[in-house]
Amino acid sequence: MSGRLIVCPTPIGNLEDITLRVLAALREADIVACEDTRRTRVLLDRYGVSATLVSYHEHNERERAAELVRRMRSGAVVALVSDAGMPLVSDPGFVLVQACIAAGLAVEVLPGPSAALAALVASGLPAERWRFAGFLPRKREELERAFAEPETLVAFESPRRVASSLAVLAQLDPGRAVAVCRELTKVHEEVVRGSAAELAERYRAEPPRGEVVLVVGPAPPRRADASGGLAAVRRLVEAGAKPRVAAAVVAELTGSSANALYRALLGGAE
Repeated sequence: MSGRLIVCPTPIGNLEDITLRVLAALREADIVACEDTRRTRVLLDRYGVSATLVSYHEHNERERAAELVRRMRSGAVVALVSDAGMPLVSDPGFVLVQACIAAGLAVEVLPGPSAALAALVASGLPAERWRFAGFLPRKREELERAFAEPETLVAFESPRRVASSLAVLAQLDPGRAVAVCRELTKVHEEVVRGSAAELAERYRAEPPRGEVVLVVGPAPPRRADASGGLAAVRRLVEAGAKPRVAAAVVAELTGSSANALYRALLGGAE
């Protein structure tokens, strides 16, 4: 069989969450590229898998990727794993996948455990539109922008920073729905749901322990600036648009009231 890359998600906590397809791929592979060979060896030993392991982490990605591509071009099957969850999702692997695509090598991705998806579902927050942000930014301005998005936010966060990040959100929108998902699939799994203000206070007194995924509900629709909306209506009217049509267009784009914009244009109360 020709050389190829198989991307294999691994359990995020409970070793029983590994799939049969991943086990088969690990047994088939000539090489298993992993973040920490000791940690991956524990998983393989649990299921009696004998495999040749090589380290592949953020500090050797480019050098190791070139080496693995050469091996695959010679016919080797390489399985890529991270310490937990899906490789590339806040874990190493992007460089290798890109190198394989550039070299015309097949890349097969197997489904499996994901802390982001598990937290999203457990949160009870809207899941039809959501965004994964990796690790939350540390700069306040960037953090505020992340919390201002109109879809559910899923992000990893350091236990030491949970309280401070939630404090920023509580200042912006104290009633925003939040879920702090801790140690997912492990013995001490915990999902705490509440408002930003409630959870900021809770974790200020006692920071959470272990691996944390933060899920934040969508930001409320931005209120349009009335003066800016009215100015836009006036420009459209000056360009030849009918007043009611101009008001309706601007209202649709900004979330303002078309009737209010129309009345303001005519000089009435907004």
